[in-house]
Amino acid sequence: MASLQESLSKFKKQQEKCQSTLTSIAAKAGSSKATSSKAMPSSTSTPANAKSPAPPVKFSNDTERLQHINSIRKAPVGAQIKRVIDLLFETRQAFTPEQINETCYVDMNANKAVFDSLRNNPKVSYDGKRFSYKSKHALKDKNQLLVLIRKFPEGIAVIDLKDSYPNVMEDLQSLKASGQIWLLSNFDSQEDIAYPNDPRATIKVDDDLKQLFRGIELPRDMLDIEKDLQKNGMKPATNTAKRRAMAQVHGIPPKNKTKKKKHEISKRTKLTNAHLPELFQNLNVPGS
Repeated sequence: MASLQESLSKFKKQQEKCQSTLTSIAAKAGSSKATSSKAMPSSTSTPANAKSPAPPVKFSNDTERLQHINSIRKAPVGAQIKRVIDLLFETRQAFTPEQINETCYVDMNANKAVFDSLRNNPKVSYDGKRFSYKSKHALKDKNQLLVLIRKFPEGIAVIDLKDSYPNVMEDLQSLKASGQIWLLSNFDSQEDIAYPNDPRATIKVDDDLKQLFRGIELPRDMLDIEKDLQKNGMKPATNTAKRRAMAQVHGIPPKNKTKKKKHEISKRTKLTNAHLPELFQNLNVPGS
């Protein structure tokens, strides 16, 4: 850090010296022109389109770059760590501390806190020479992504897949469009969950969820079912209102629901569930 400050101060002194030299040269040139104009007759006045002296030379580009580097190295440790992790994430390459310094101006060799924090960071891998990005799942392409999702029939959080490789989100949408996976939202955390669309997969369902599903009473009219589906953002596969309207136009009478005749159990009924006697407590046997 001290060497950088010395370089900046030396550079500024050189710039000031050059500036003063150029100014004195321009002043001498102006005085000599004024003397020559006085010695010449009045008829030979200076033309209106005569060129003015060149402006002083500025060395702003290098100064701004050095100031930018200095501001990065004076930034808090967390900001420098984020800068390095962003570099590793975007490039997916391994860098030595010297290469990191050349690329993003974070001098890890001169800042032990940054070096140690990155070496112990869960998102960074360090092999003793180079630093690289470490994702939760080591994936490289869409095929490996599909294989991983199929290992989780109960779903895997998309947030755990986002940093696997640069185009992973596009591949997830592609797998969804081809029908190989499902992407469903978790109502509690509003995070997407990826599920394999494999009919051979065995999915374990909690007993509480089964009881909740069986306890839901569906509306008796299809119109009400379709309205409930639309309220929850789902598109019904049927259109009962349109079907009934078309039936009225063509004069087709609506179908009356016929009540199914309740079959009573008698002695002649073949019982296949004899091991469940509670099913036959109300057995209606003629003549009994």
